[in-house]
Amino acid sequence: MKLKTLMQNRAAFAGSTITVLFLVIITIGPIISPWGSGAFDFTAVPRPPSWSHPFGTDSLGRDVLARVMEGARISLMISVSGVLAAMCIGITAGLFAGYLGGWFGAIVMRIVDLFFALPAFVLALFVMVALGFGVMNVALAIMLVYLPIFARITRNTTEIVRGDAYVHAAQVMGQSTPRLLFRESLPNISAPILVQASIAVAFGIVIEGGLSFIGLGVQPPAPSLGVIMADGQEYFRRAPWVLTTTGLTKTTALLALNILGDGLRDLADPRLKARDA
Repeated sequence: MKLKTLMQNRAAFAGSTITVLFLVIITIGPIISPWGSGAFDFTAVPRPPSWSHPFGTDSLGRDVLARVMEGARISLMISVSGVLAAMCIGITAGLFAGYLGGWFGAIVMRIVDLFFALPAFVLALFVMVALGFGVMNVALAIMLVYLPIFARITRNTTEIVRGDAYVHAAQVMGQSTPRLLFRESLPNISAPILVQASIAVAFGIVIEGGLSFIGLGVQPPAPSLGVIMADGQEYFRRAPWVLTTTGLTKTTALLALNILGDGLRDLADPRLKARDA
């Protein structure tokens, strides 16, 4: 995708700009920050936002900005890992189920339906209770939440395009089924998948934050956003900036990802390209 095309779409440009800026800050910030995310300063317990501590300090004198940057990086890595795994498995299952149909498609979708039997956060809670705490299990929980969504979206769109002329042409040329699905069908159904991916990453951060907030996700002293918010709510009246600044950071990330998803949808779907013209 060319930069000029990206800049022509307001939503894509705004979302990608905020997202890239956010990624740069959480990647470079912990490196150049004079304060470590786990460094204690008991002479500053807690202090409101100032020039030396823009987000203030927490109950142990730790710099909140340094912890938020590190926590955002951890939360984003967990969410992206879970969503990528869900996309790989869900898209593959959906492509074959939608193209082959019949008993194979029915079996795949009945398995997918089992995951829809529980609400997303309840399923994530079940995974954490069954497998235990930790970063890998949080990513696994996010994967299981979004795997059926990607599978269903891919199956439905594959069923729509499998009768198109380019699919029949590929069949006549003798292309194998995997090549036909991944080289011909997948690029033509990518628009809804891209939109869902951006939304999934955003809400994957929400799932990680919720699990860590109640003590079932990332465990201290690792400073994920959920861990920081759980710590800040214990002394909210005395130091409201800990919970507030962390929440605003999380909101900014979610907003940027959702705007980016809208822009990518417009760019990927030719029928919507003219909307911002």
